[in-house]
Amino acid sequence: MAKTKLEIADIFRAHGPEWRRANAGHVSLSQLKVMSSIEACRTEALGGHVAACTKCDHQHIAYNSCKNRHCPKCQGPAARDWMQARADDLLPVEYFHVVFTLPAEIARIAYWNKKAVYGLLFKASAETVTTIATDPKRLGARVGMTSVLHTWGSALTHHPHVHMIVPGGGLSKGGNRWIGCKPGFFLHVRVLSRLFRRLFIEGLLALHRAGELAFFGDLVGLSDPQAFTAYLTPMRKKEWVVYAKPPFGGPEAVLAYLSRYTHRVAISNSRLISADANTVTFKWKDYRVKSGDKQSAMRIATDEFIRRFLIHVLPDRFHRIRHYGLLASSQRKTNIAKVRAFLGAQPPKQEDAPVAEVIPLTLREPCPDCGGAMRIIETFRRGQKPQSRAPPRKAAA
Repeated sequence: MAKTKLEIADIFRAHGPEWRRANAGHVSLSQLKVMSSIEACRTEALGGHVAACTKCDHQHIAYNSCKNRHCPKCQGPAARDWMQARADDLLPVEYFHVVFTLPAEIARIAYWNKKAVYGLLFKASAETVTTIATDPKRLGARVGMTSVLHTWGSALTHHPHVHMIVPGGGLSKGGNRWIGCKPGFFLHVRVLSRLFRRLFIEGLLALHRAGELAFFGDLVGLSDPQAFTAYLTPMRKKEWVVYAKPPFGGPEAVLAYLSRYTHRVAISNSRLISADANTVTFKWKDYRVKSGDKQSAMRIATDEFIRRFLIHVLPDRFHRIRHYGLLASSQRKTNIAKVRAFLGAQPPKQEDAPVAEVIPLTLREPCPDCGGAMRIIETFRRGQKPQSRAPPRKAAA
């Protein structure tokens, strides 16, 4: 019999109760909800349905997903649906990948002020690209971008940064023509870095003046305006990391990249190696290694592993994927149609709707035995037991 793969849910179910008792009063309601959702995901606790093949006698029970955005098992389907919606927005131009990273000293402030500082990270990075791109000495065009927030490093430490995907060009000032960037080059990284640094520091000072930042531990003294200003002074001379990768190989490569990054969580189940009451071992990449295999195994205490996972729980209703400029939701379709017209590109072909009648309750996934269509024959709510004796379906991580 094949060995069952280890999951985050297994760690939470086995060691979460003790961890919650030990950290009572120091865990937010949002973090508790994430733990509860992941523990219950695709189990009988959430109810489900019985699916039967329309061609053979295969049946199985499928339990409902928690649909929590921090759950490793729920993000695959969510990413597929999101990507299908974005496929129509791709343009036949080069796409560039730019990463904006906060210095460790600023990340410490973000740790206690996630909503305010993460929001500023989105705003400052988008304004930076927009401002530099519209400069006639640079590109001289109004660009669009999709930004995705990641808050973790490979070791699950707190490492806030934004991944930005930008089409290589934009509309002219009057909006009457497309201005493409030089092949293989978008904007100067150092210029982006300097403006990002200034905009972010100015925004952080504004948040402080508005009383929207809180400080704890050894940073509590930063509540004083003068102390806060002094803390940020060295940051004005430090080089902030803004990294521009080579352009993607085409629209398909952009979609492949986005499908990996947009709905990623702090750590996937596939990276887990082992876990017990004392330690969790998982795969990670050590980027300090200059060449060769950067991937190795890391072992940390189980309670520390749970803590690290939960520090990446985002504030409620905080959007981790945002669109700006030409790709802003309100005008995206109009702008994309205009750009396609300037480029002489045809819109993506729309697949004709099937003529045959769609059978209600037909599932997307085919029968694992014969490939036939699967149909729901019974549903049951949380706390209920299905009437069928079909075996539970093996859920993919």
